[in-house]
Formats: sequence, structure tokens, C-alpha cells
Amino acid sequence: MYEDFHVTDPWSGDDLHCRWTANIVAIATRHADAVDIRFEVNGRPVWITLPSAAWVEQKRRSGHVITDRLAAQLAGRYLKQAVLSGYDNGREMYAMSVEEVLEQADAVMKEVRHSSLLPELPVIAG
Repeated sequence: MYEDFHVTDPWSGDDLHCRWTANIVAIATRHADAVDIRFEVNGRPVWITLPSAAWVEQKRRSGHVITDRLAAQLAGRYLKQAVLSGYDNGREMYAMSVEEVLEQADAVMKEVRHSSLLPELPVIAG
């Protein structure tokens, strides 16, 4: 789905290969109350940051949690939409709001139908 995909940049016409590489709790790395989802876009790092409050709100409203697999998928979907909308301007970090996280989670779960059908995240050799 969105852990490894190609998308065409509408401005340049370039094919962008977007590949998930990591989920990192930002509290430890940059003292932010968020989880950073790292992608490589044609080899350059791009971070999608998800506020930790989204995990709490997802559990409260649905009774279900955002897993690492779901976080990677919803961040990838957000990244793909950013590129397609022309929003991707080569920035290194994109911050999602709680509402954006919840909207993306709903959309991904609608596509996949059940969390057990989310793609496994690849093991990245460091």
C-alpha cells in the first residue's frame, strides 16, 4: 500500500519512489510529543510527524489503537496526497494534525478493511 510506492510529481513530472524506513518516537530524538515516520523519497529523507495525542483520540473514539503498521500506512498516504496536490516542495518534515491523522487512519482502514490485512513493514538492514 503506502510503505513503498511510486507517485508522479505534478510539477516536474518526475517519478518519486517513496519508501518507508522507520517509525521513531520523537520524544527521545527531538523532545517532541510525536511519532516521526521516516520515508526516503528518491533517496532523500522525508519525515511525517504524527502528534501523540492522535493515538489517544483514536483509542477514545474507535476503541482501536494506531499500530506501527497503521502509522506507517497513514503517513505514507498523507505523503502521497501531499505530492499529488503539489504540496511537496522538497521539505524534509511535514507535521500532521490530530484530525489529519484520524482522517488518514479512517481512509487506510476503509481501504484495507481489517488491521490484520495491513502490509508487514519491511526489515531494513542498517
